[in-house]
This record gives sequence, structure tokens and C-alpha cells, in this order.
Amino acid sequence: MTTLNLGNLATFRLVVQRGSFSAAADVLGISQPAVSLQIRQLEQFLQTRLIERTGRGIKATAAGLALLSHGERIEQVVDEAIRSVSEFNREVSGTITLGTGATACIHFLPPLLQQLRSDYQLLKVGVTTGNTLDIVRAIEENRLDMGLVTLPVSGRALDVMPVMNEEFVFIVSQEPPGAWDVLTPEVLHAQPLIAFESGSGTRALIDGWFEACGIAIAPVMQLGSIEAIKRMVRAGLGYSIVPRMAVENSADREGLSVHSLTPVLQRQLAVVMRQDKILSKGISAIIRMLQNKPLD
Repeated sequence: MTTLNLGNLATFRLVVQRGSFSAAADVLGISQPAVSLQIRQLEQFLQTRLIERTGRGIKATAAGLALLSHGERIEQVVDEAIRSVSEFNREVSGTITLGTGATACIHFLPPLLQQLRSDYQLLKVGVTTGNTLDIVRAIEENRLDMGLVTLPVSGRALDVMPVMNEEFVFIVSQEPPGAWDVLTPEVLHAQPLIAFESGSGTRALIDGWFEACGIAIAPVMQLGSIEAIKRMVRAGLGYSIVPRMAVENSADREGLSVHSLTPVLQRQLAVVMRQDKILSKGISAIIRMLQNKPLD
């Protein structure tokens, strides 16, 4: 190898971040020997050891730490070079990877992606679903270009751009009119709640709504799928509190009665990217489209 391989450099940084060759291999979707080969090639090019094994795993050598200190700047310079060249391309093109939650993927993104395909036929958008923590981690590691996630978000070197507020609503199987006039935590806490699984950002938001009134909830069911929750509610097994986007269309709220809560419960969605991410024309188009599609 006669020149510095940027791919090998990125793999080296990932190995150090994750603390093992196998963990880096899982992220990259390649074998552990392939990761080891890339590190060995990088060490041969630089003629020095970059990683050493310890009783607790692996760590960067002094030379490796020196290389890490330059890695971010090397990546930034390369990104700036690509950005400068891309300015000469007037077409909105390329591939963008976007991470978001399952509810937004099912109920919010399809018409937006359809509009993007119509407006920018050369632009390809790949979508990955997951919780906010996983999406933010993938963005930090450059495995995703951007995310549409629920605030709050914490992470190193991130740009966070709030784009919309969304109401959470009460859903129940069809009831006589007037049966659910004022829906407060005090009214609902004794009723059977079908909730999102514990540990999710959505569940934390709902828990906080009850806890603000000094009430701890004990759901009769905890599910990870919004569609599973809606099926259980339609069957008359309890009520739930869900994002309005999940019942915005008539087909999505069939068999359900939908009501606002008192006090109103909302979440804020934001676009999240690395601070050093190239703001390509494709990414800019997606952000503009999100900002022009409010849910509140």
C-alpha cells in the first residue's frame, strides 16, 4: 500500500471506539479477519503498531492515539473536498441514509418520500428504523447521514434542528359520544392502559405526563409496535396514548375513538446530523420538506 487508505483509517477509529475487532466487524458487516487485515495494512503503511492487546481488551498505542487526534481532521478535509466538487453538480442526486422511529416510518415518511422521488428522481433515500439512542449512535459513527428523532437528544458533535411538534392522543375502541369528555391523568390512571414497552422514549414521555400529577402507571400490556397496540385497543382490551400521526388518516383510526388529553401532551421531533456532515443538496431538500410539513 503506497498511500493512506481512508477506509482503513475509518476502521481503525471504529475499532478503538468500540473496544474490539469483533464489535467493529459487526458494525461494518464484515468478518473479524477482514477488520484485522485492514488494521495490519494501516500499521504496515505507517510502520508502527497502532493497537495493543491488554487484559481488558484492546487499546490504542501512543502512535495510535496520535493518529486518532488527526483522524477527525482528515475526515473533515475529505468531506470539504467532496462538498466543493459537488457544488459543480446542479442535480440533486446521490444516496442518503435516514434513521427514524417505526411510527414515523409507517405513518409520516411515505408521502414525503414519494414527493422526494417525484421532485428529485436521481436522489435515493434509504430508511432505517430504531430507537433514538441507536439512531444517534449510528449518526455519530457515520453509519447514517441523518435522523428524525424525538427530543431530547444528547451526543457529541451533533447538530440538532427541531422541525415539528406532535400531539399525543388518547385512543379507545368506539364508545358512546361524551363518554370521554375530559381526559386527565387522574381520570385515566384507574383504566386499563396498553402502553409502549418500557425503555422507549415514547414510554418515558407518557410516564412523565402521569408523574407530573404524582401518578405511577401500571399498564396491563406493554408492546413495542404501534400497530399491535392499536389492534389490542380495537379489541376492547384497554386504552392507549399514541402519536397523532398514527391515527391521522381515516383508515388508520378505523374502529377507534380519538381524543385530546388534558393537559395536552406533545413531543418535539428534530433532524439530527453530525456537525461535520456535508450539507448536500439532497440533505437540504429533505430538511426543507420536513420543515414545511408541520404536524401541530
